[in-house]
Amino acid sequence: MNTGRQQIQHTTYRNLAVVVKRWPGAPADFFSAEAAGLATLAGAGAMRVPRVLALEPERLVLEDLGDGVQKDGFWTKAGERLAAQHAIGNARFGFKRDGYCGPTPQSNAWADDGWRFFAQHRLLPQARRAFDAGHLAADDVDAVDALCARLHELIPPQPAVLLHGDLWLGNLHCCGDGAPALIDAGAVHFGWAESELAMLTLFGAPPEAFWRAYEGIAKPAPDWRERAPVYNLYHLLNHLNLFGGSYLGGVREVLARFV
Repeated sequence: MNTGRQQIQHTTYRNLAVVVKRWPGAPADFFSAEAAGLATLAGAGAMRVPRVLALEPERLVLEDLGDGVQKDGFWTKAGERLAAQHAIGNARFGFKRDGYCGPTPQSNAWADDGWRFFAQHRLLPQARRAFDAGHLAADDVDAVDALCARLHELIPPQPAVLLHGDLWLGNLHCCGDGAPALIDAGAVHFGWAESELAMLTLFGAPPEAFWRAYEGIAKPAPDWRERAPVYNLYHLLNHLNLFGGSYLGGVREVLARFV
């Protein structure tokens, strides 16, 4: 997610085509969080990501993957590669460091179960922030609390797997050679695979070829889409905090349905 705070420039660096991301006054760990996320995804060997060429507190220099046209098989390969990434599990939920979902700080403190992690490090901090900013009423926060208390009923047990963490369609990039890649990786962590699939349906959705390829390998629960709004409440709250009241209706719709 790019909210306009970052300046993105395509240029050259040491005779290489690069993307330079700048944010004057950025939090000291903002770009290092993205670099750590990219390194983790690259080490997974599943989905392509840009190489980090230089890292500074207010600047990140990345390999320029180019902007291509989706070729036949793009979505099939993207589904297969994301399934391979989601096959990489972890004993606990969280990550080795905190990160950012867009410009929003995101705690990745380790937790032994996903319900606790999702409540304490995703939903509740966003709800408190929205209330403090005047975006949510006290009744809304109470409803978020009530939903968190029901997570064991709403979300089935799932293992922690490697997630991009902010995977809307804009972060599923088509490279210059037509291959899929992941970009903007500051939110990487180990969490529920279903939450990643849910975000892929929040602002548009991949075509059927993607889902056939992913489901043929990962075998997600057939009813995961019924729970997608619960997972996407986190991102709706984040957008409410970043962009204001146009997202309030979406937040309240989820709360009314599940509380």
